[in-house]
Formats: sequence, structure tokens, C-alpha cells
Amino acid sequence: MTFGTKGFLAGISMVAMLAAGTSGVRANDSLIKAQSDSNQWAVAGHDYGNTRYSPLKQINTENAGKLTLAYSFSLASLRSNESSPIVVGNTLYVSSSWGPKYVYALDAATGARKWTWEPEIPDDVLQYACCDVNNRGVSYADGKIFVGRLDGKLTALDAATGKALWTTKVVDYKQGSVITSPPLVVRDKVITGFGGGEYGVRGSLQAFDINSGKQLWQTFTVPSPDEPGGDTWKGDSAQHGGGAAWLVGSYDPKSDTVYWGTSNPGPWNTGVRSTGDGNFGKLTNLYTASTLALDPNTGKIKWHIQTTPADAWDYDGVNEAVLADLKIGGSTVPALMKADRNGYFFVANRETGKVLSAEKYVFSNWAKKWDVNTMRAVEDPDKRPGPGHPAKDICPNLIGGKNWQPMSFNPQTGLVYIPSNNVCMDWSVSDVAYKRGVFYLGAEFPTKEGPGGFLGELVAWDPIAQKKVWSIKEDLPFNGGTLTTGGGLVFAGNIHGDFRAIDAKSGKVLWSKNLGSGIGAGPVTYSVDGKQYVAIVVGRTAALPAFLGEVGKKMTAAAPEGGSLFVFSVQ
Repeated sequence: MTFGTKGFLAGISMVAMLAAGTSGVRANDSLIKAQSDSNQWAVAGHDYGNTRYSPLKQINTENAGKLTLAYSFSLASLRSNESSPIVVGNTLYVSSSWGPKYVYALDAATGARKWTWEPEIPDDVLQYACCDVNNRGVSYADGKIFVGRLDGKLTALDAATGKALWTTKVVDYKQGSVITSPPLVVRDKVITGFGGGEYGVRGSLQAFDINSGKQLWQTFTVPSPDEPGGDTWKGDSAQHGGGAAWLVGSYDPKSDTVYWGTSNPGPWNTGVRSTGDGNFGKLTNLYTASTLALDPNTGKIKWHIQTTPADAWDYDGVNEAVLADLKIGGSTVPALMKADRNGYFFVANRETGKVLSAEKYVFSNWAKKWDVNTMRAVEDPDKRPGPGHPAKDICPNLIGGKNWQPMSFNPQTGLVYIPSNNVCMDWSVSDVAYKRGVFYLGAEFPTKEGPGGFLGELVAWDPIAQKKVWSIKEDLPFNGGTLTTGGGLVFAGNIHGDFRAIDAKSGKVLWSKNLGSGIGAGPVTYSVDGKQYVAIVVGRTAALPAFLGEVGKKMTAAAPEGGSLFVFSVQ
């Protein structure tokens, strides 16, 4: 464990996301009510701002060592279980991998099953799912549960009975587009993206009517040649340009703005879609590897931040935007925070899109710095691969400084808790032709271990001072997401299956339990009848290690596959 100098953090506050319904545009009444109840966990990231912070404090630094198992529940599905449950009232909703194969409604206090929904998922979905048959959870609003599916469909269920109310086709999964993350509900709209950046799809976000499933709008994240930004692509390459919005969105009711990240451009060979070197000029491949701000009513893009223009390293920009109000330079700033895959931690004004700071939160050498004035990185030309120019020892690796596993923000400590990776790579490109439904890459990317003798690190990061405060080093990458609480705790798991309660201020591990399979999911916490619980889904990643060579073999050997929900409390 290493410690840094802690900056002055007083005056930091979470954004008043729930109160914003009265000062700005109303979001969704049922969600506003559910999010305002601290006993519940009604949204994937706990709140519209994806802070993953719960004010519950019955479990705290004084008694965390007394955590015991309240119950466990088998998800009846192995392989890459990555769901964060949601809790509405006294019911916990959790999905499994493989489709999902199942969605369960459980008594949140006892684990007793209330209902099970089993969709009919085609047997061939695995070949169209880039990075495994995962499902990261479901969404709730207006008495309904919303489920994105690997077969490219979106289903609404009756939250009380599990009965399917409607199903709509979002995208043809056989082009390489699967849905793995929960949608975002804003008023009467259910908004979702899909995957497929590695298959040469053309990404989009779509909104569907909450009651009927009818499509209300669609916004392509890669513009056509006649649209604004269309001239940032070489020739007609945009038609297979990637930019898939496959992770979760955030929402600010005050400005009525949805925020979503987009994936890498396709193919990975930059010579196909840009200049193939660092002199790419306007051929930046909008709006890939970006954060988009959109109007939820129309889908219109308000502004964007492209964190990796003309991406040459598979640095997806999909990582979640965390929204909070930060006191910077004596002023309260409506901030958006993002730990990008490219290794930089971005703080931006979420109302204007102005980047306020961008600093390295992991070891990163592909660029010397990210210039907030030019809105571009100052790249090291030796680290940008292209035709006839292989590059060696590039950091971070394509899994990024942080992958999909969610970070959390605690307004008490003012810190962000980031599950980071310390892995590097070589990279060379090759000729590639598009073929529907198969990988569209054109690159070789052998993995190398990062410096320092560790491959993963849980980092407590000061977003104002842009520096590390403490960290816990891990021997392997791709560890679990984080939860932080009013009890002064951080909860996180690792790929070995160790689930821990950690002092949020110091980084001291207060409690640890091995749960038998690797952990990638983010934990959640809730309270029923005055008792606080902490829940975590386990089930080691299976497909991702194949991208990582010898490091991947170590990941596979770290723990067996699994698929269970574990719930803890202090007796």
C-alpha cells in the first residue's frame, strides 16, 4: 500500500441530482422518489450522477470487521457475471450472464425468490459478443424493469410479477452488436446503446417509449459524410466506424443533459480511416473515443469531448461519467469526472464541456500530456503505431488505465476510488477488410506487464489536486468496481475473488472474504427494516484474458468461473 499527500478537500459536495427535479427539468417521478430514499439502490450507479455513493452508515469503519454472510444466491449461469443489483423497496433485482440467461427478483433481506424471468436468447450470441456474454444489470422506472439483451433487444418487465410487457429490437446482433449494460431512463424515455466497435458497426444511441417500446429517436455516434463531423473520416470509412456506446449513461436534471461515452473507432488500423500517423489533422474520427452531451428529448448532441482523437490504441471512451459539484479555485463547479482508458483523469464543466484538467492517474507514455487548451494530447510519435510503423512498450494496454469496472466518488473524503490497470503492449497494424459479423481489427497487440511489479491498483484519487492519495496494489489487472459509503468505507473485489471493506480515508483493509470466483462487478448497499446490507455478484471474466497473452493466462488461473450473489450485514 502506498500513500500520497492528501489535498484540502473541504467544500466538495455531491451534485444535488435529486433535488434538481425542483430547480430544473423533472426527470422521472418514480426514479426521483426511489433515488431520494437512501435505503434503496434504484439506479445502476446509485444515482443519475453515477457516484456509487450511499450515505448509509450502519456499517462503518468501527464494525466492518464484523461483517458476516446474510445470504447467497446462485445465478445458475457461469462466465463473466458482472451485474450490479438494483434495490427498490424491499426487492432486489439481479441479472445473470449469457443473455441474461435469467433476471431474478429476490426479497432483499432474505434472498427468497419472488420471480424469475428467462428470455429466449439465441445460441449463437457468443460469436457476436466481443468481450464475453456479460450483462451488467437492469434498470427500473414506473413499476417496470428494463433489460438490455445480447440479441440486440430491449425488454420491459412488470417489476411486481416479472411478466414481459414489451420487447423491441434495438439492433441486429448478427452484425456484432450486443447490449450488455443497463439502459438509462429519463422521463418517458428508455435510452440505450450497444456494443460492436471491434466488429465495424456504426454506433448509435436510441430512445424508446417507456410504455410501448416504440423508438422515439436515434442518434448515430459516427456522422455520415453529409453531417457535421463527417469530414473527420477518410473516404467512406465512417460506415464501419465503431463509436459504440456500450456502457452506462449519466444524467443531470438541472441542465437536462444525458452524458455517454463512445468506443474506439473501427478498424484498429488507423490507415484505413485516418492518415495512419500523428499528423491526422481533421481526420480525428468523430465522435469516437469521446464523451457526448445530449438532449434527452431529441438525442441532439450538445457538445463533445474527444479524449483520444484518431485513436490508434483501442482506447475506448466509454467509461462512465461521474457527476458532482466540486469546489475548484474558490468556486463551485458543476463537474464531470472520467477516468479514461487512455490513462488520463478528466475533470470538465458538465454544463459547457470545457475541460478543466486532465492528468495521468496511471503510468501512461503514449502522450507526454493532454493539453486542455488545444483539446488534444501531446503525443509521443514513437508510441503511435501505423502502417510501416510498429510501436513498442505502449502504456496503458488496450484494456486501459481503467476498463468498464465502475469507480465511485465519496463527497465526505472528496476522493474517487478507481479500479485501475497497469499493463502495457506492443502494437503493429496489418491490412484488413470488413466482413459483417466478424472482428474488424487489422492489428497485433502483444501484452507486456507494466512497471513496478504490479498489474492492478485500487487508486484513491483527489480529482481537484489531480493526485493519488493512497492505493492498494494488485498482482493482476481487471479487478472489481467500487462502492463508497457514509460509513467511511470503500468496498471492492479483485480477480482472485477477495471482497474487501476498506477505510475510505486511509486505504486500510478492515475486512476481507474470498468468495470463490473472480469479481468484476461493482458492489451495492441498501437497507431493509433498519438493517444495512452490502451485495456483490461474483463470476470471473472468461473471454477478456484471451486478449492478454501470458497475463491473461494468470487471470484465468486466479480463480474458477462462478455465478453467485453474496449479501453481507453486521449481525
